[in-house]
Amino acid sequence: MQDDATKLAQAIAHGRLTSTQAMQASIATAEAMSHLGSIAYLDAEKGIASAATIDAMPLDAPARAAMTFAGVPTLAKDLGGPFAGFPVVAGSKLMARRGGLVDSDLAARFRGEGFCVFGLTTSPEFGLALASEPQIGPICRNPLDQTRTAGGSSGGSAAAVASGIVAIAHATDAGGSIRVPAACCGLVGLKPSRGAMPAGPSFGNNLGGLATELTVARSVRDIASLFSAISGTAHGPFPPYVPTPASTAKLRIGILTDTGTRFPTQSDRLAVIEEAGRALEALGHQLVPIDFSLIEPPATASGSAFLNIASANLAETISRFNLDASKTEMLTQAVIERGLSMSATDLWRSLNAMVLVSRDLWRIFEDIDCLLCPMLSSKPLPIGSFPSDHRDTELHFDRMAAFAPLATLANASGFPAITLPFGADEEGLPLPVQIMAPMGAEKLLLSLAADLEREERWQHRFPIAGLGA
Repeated sequence: MQDDATKLAQAIAHGRLTSTQAMQASIATAEAMSHLGSIAYLDAEKGIASAATIDAMPLDAPARAAMTFAGVPTLAKDLGGPFAGFPVVAGSKLMARRGGLVDSDLAARFRGEGFCVFGLTTSPEFGLALASEPQIGPICRNPLDQTRTAGGSSGGSAAAVASGIVAIAHATDAGGSIRVPAACCGLVGLKPSRGAMPAGPSFGNNLGGLATELTVARSVRDIASLFSAISGTAHGPFPPYVPTPASTAKLRIGILTDTGTRFPTQSDRLAVIEEAGRALEALGHQLVPIDFSLIEPPATASGSAFLNIASANLAETISRFNLDASKTEMLTQAVIERGLSMSATDLWRSLNAMVLVSRDLWRIFEDIDCLLCPMLSSKPLPIGSFPSDHRDTELHFDRMAAFAPLATLANASGFPAITLPFGADEEGLPLPVQIMAPMGAEKLLLSLAADLEREERWQHRFPIAGLGA
């Protein structure tokens, strides 16, 4: 097992280092890795104070022992549910960095598990890109190849974890924004089922159900531990989350090795799907080939729904708070204008399309238990591949679909999906796979991901701050 947040938490719990020492190591590494642009806002004083609070608790105190990640430094994303004292601006100069925000329900659960927050990670403006390069800066670079993107919109979180600044970091996913950065940086990323994660107290409707939050991490066990600790009993806006038990039976694993001619996937990214399939087949599972013709209609519909709902949501947000849209990036302005010009009928059509995507996937999953498929169509793209200095929203969203052809499928349907690396290409960049499953089946996904992780096809390049080389 490679180093991860669980190992760091164990080291702190056993007194091999203090939380303050771990925090100091993270802050020092953040300074040494500042050229990556992974952190948009850092507050060392708050980080040290949070760590000192953990250190003030006796190691054997029941309250401390109940924390899954007591004393582990982490970072929150500059987008999503707020963490008190860390002023989110969503990668935009439209908003000012001022404190006073209360913890979201999710943030409170993060802190309740012992995490010590010391900054915000870089996000594109309002999360509108699969790269994290806001015009206000910083430009987030992939630690594995600094000429390439770390992904988006949780690219800063992924870069911070991959470079060892922290072992785990908060992330959000409305159209692949957890999974794409994880795939770019050789990490594990889980997009939970709709309704699994808390979204209050000011949740609205979470982009009509497209959006959810969790984390990017270095190991499946970190994701599994955190998801188990903080999921469920969310106060709206969706029906109560009902998890399904992980099956001990042999599974029918649908395997998709084609993403069509419009948004094709490169051969090495398809070959790794076959390799992962063979690894799971060797464990006794049954592989069921899935033709792309079954997946293409809901995948196309999910992409269109994502564009329309995201546009309407952003337009409503700007209007509700009477914000000056002219201060946003050119592409953001075009997205806002698209949302403002959208008819109620068009918006309703997109919302209904999400329901039909779920229905169509449920029909496919009558014959399979999960779907093994590509995450990215190519290696991480060069910096600048998702420019925002234009107004062509269709072109921009097509570029994102071309990079991650199946990313929005899980968001529109509400199904959970996980990505993890299953090898490296000739340049040492990760070869990711994605697994999707029906609503509530996170335990199944995590079990299969752990099976693939045990193949040890990927090695993290940078040590975690506090754990050393």
